[in-house]
Amino acid sequence: MLKKSPRLKRTQTIAVAFLTIAGIVNYLDRSTLSIANHSVAEELHLSASEMGLLLSAFSLAYAFAQLPVGAMLDRFGSRVMLGLGMLVWSLAQVTGGFIQTLNHFLAARVVLGIAEAPLFPAGAKVIHEWFAVRERGGPTGTFVSSSTIAPMIAPPLLTVLMLTFGWRPMFIIMGLLGVLVAVGWYMVYRNRDQIALTSEETAWLEDGATEAPQKSALSFAEWGTLLKQRNTWGMIFGFMGVIYMVWLYLTWLPGYLEKERHISIAHTGWLVAIPYVFGTIGMASSGFISDYLLKRGMAPIRSRKWPLCVGLIGAAAFTVPAAYTPSTALAITYVSVAMFFVNMSSGAAWALVSVAAPRHLVASLGSMQNFGGYLGGSFAPVITGIVVDQTHSFVNALLISAAVAFAAAFVYLFVVKEVAPQGERQTTATQPT
Repeated sequence: MLKKSPRLKRTQTIAVAFLTIAGIVNYLDRSTLSIANHSVAEELHLSASEMGLLLSAFSLAYAFAQLPVGAMLDRFGSRVMLGLGMLVWSLAQVTGGFIQTLNHFLAARVVLGIAEAPLFPAGAKVIHEWFAVRERGGPTGTFVSSSTIAPMIAPPLLTVLMLTFGWRPMFIIMGLLGVLVAVGWYMVYRNRDQIALTSEETAWLEDGATEAPQKSALSFAEWGTLLKQRNTWGMIFGFMGVIYMVWLYLTWLPGYLEKERHISIAHTGWLVAIPYVFGTIGMASSGFISDYLLKRGMAPIRSRKWPLCVGLIGAAAFTVPAAYTPSTALAITYVSVAMFFVNMSSGAAWALVSVAAPRHLVASLGSMQNFGGYLGGSFAPVITGIVVDQTHSFVNALLISAAVAFAAAFVYLFVVKEVAPQGERQTTATQPT
């Protein structure tokens, strides 16, 4: 009977802990602008449409950076790529504290987006490398829950920093924190091929795997084979619906409470945290739900796809009443439930990556999925800003988000399919499992 070694347990714990910390810092940095939305707009004299453009600058750069980053991760490994990315995005965050014009801010946000691109594909690759198939859902859910833990703690934490020191020092402080995490990651983490594993450790990690071990560096031809697969395109277009809603709430929820519900900045900082508590529960539970379905006999891809579809439909269903209710308390309640469901979908989407491609293509597939998600998601702040400028209300913006999420559920349902496992690397690259 296979048994996990203490060294393997320790390596797994370190990997997931650092990924989660990096994810929290990542999303705290993304949240700084949404928390400082009103202050930045006042100081730089920006309209809602211009703020929407500034908020989208990050996500658009982040989306297009995904494609080369995935291939680079699969070629050079997560230790170097993620460490370098964290260092550069932290320096870009520091720079944001010194800008004076909209164009300078746009440039800083673009660099931030490019540098943050390796994080989630790297996380998918790390978990694929250091966890057996049957146990990947849990660590994936834990890692990606950083994307809701950070927005949960960001409003009170960043609001206090901003009200105490100002929005510019807030940017600088968060950037310096990221530098420390980047150095720690590079010093502590090692890629799987950098550690001499015992035969027992290798057997544990490969138990349940369907692909042959990687024997050479990733080639461009192998990377390109992913684009020939229907599952890849289903994940690209489906994730657009997930990130559209995630990004709308992340960038505009504080502004929504201030403008639509007339809540002060100080109180907004605490109210915004409530939906993200539910989002964190949804995100963390997604991986365990997927693993449970897999253990009950559901096929790997299907065990990830169903939580995805249910989450998207639930998010859409609760966003609609949030748009129409005159009650602030009910609006927060509906948004909280919607956040639970949409983040359950987001976690399941990353759990899907870990079973939909062989190890040498996981980061590439994850980056393609993230490209689609953030390409679609980058429209959310802009569209929302335009709608708010024209209608002076967030109602239509929320309804658009619900419609996009509902459509994405059908993309996952009808496009993403289970694929027969393949034993040879050449075939697996063409037929992800």
